[in-house]
Amino acid sequence: MTARAEQRVSHRRRTTRRRAVIAGVSALGITGAAIVTTTMLSTAGAASSWPSDTGSKPVSKTIPVSGVYDGGMKKFYGTGALGGDSQEEGQDPVFELADGATLKNVVIGSPAADGVHCKGSCTLQNVWWLDVGEDAATFKGKSANSVYTVYGGGARNAHDKVLQFNGAGKLVVTKFQVENFGKLVRSCGNCSTQYKRSIIINDVDVTGPANSIVGINQNYGDTAALRKVRIHGDSAKKIKTCTRFQGNTKGDEPKELGSGPDGTYCRFTSADITYQ
Repeated sequence: MTARAEQRVSHRRRTTRRRAVIAGVSALGITGAAIVTTTMLSTAGAASSWPSDTGSKPVSKTIPVSGVYDGGMKKFYGTGALGGDSQEEGQDPVFELADGATLKNVVIGSPAADGVHCKGSCTLQNVWWLDVGEDAATFKGKSANSVYTVYGGGARNAHDKVLQFNGAGKLVVTKFQVENFGKLVRSCGNCSTQYKRSIIINDVDVTGPANSIVGINQNYGDTAALRKVRIHGDSAKKIKTCTRFQGNTKGDEPKELGSGPDGTYCRFTSADITYQ
């Protein structure tokens, strides 16, 4: 075989492999802007397609958002007053969304401060957190009709919570991926004002290490529905799926009541969770 022939074969192999990987990622529901650079399979076997940014933008003061804010896949990171990456409560966010606002096509780098705050219903579309600070996003609406939508995107390296649900209403997380975290979603366990909250997690890839996918307050009537959740890198099945707590308004540490599907609060079956 000539050197030129070897080069052609080698090129065909790389092209075939790349197409096969992209096809596999597309099958997991990760499409469009999420595949910006090379897509690969991590050593844990999880789908991984973390985008490259199109430029960096330091943020020293919270960016208010009303209507639609398209970040064009720029990387926003905290500086000055927002330059912290600790787990202290009460930090300001990089973005604060008014009721009904949409934040899309954004990469949040490090320091990430307290990520994104939603004051009411909001949509986070194709938002990526490279290194979660206190929390990636916090939902604070006070109306039972509030709907918070997280569609696409992903988060990694969260010391504790990724999505903090402090307000009222419904949170829907779809086509999201999360790696190396404590909890994907947590209904606030000890907020001074508590609400009944509903959570839907659908078509999501979870890669350990991690503690749990979702935590809810059974005594306040919270519910969590899990559908098409793929867990990677957890052959021992140590990651808890849905954990039920006894929430309170006193700031005390909530008491854990149990975990797993129960048909009332944690609404899913074993068929909704796959290990890969």
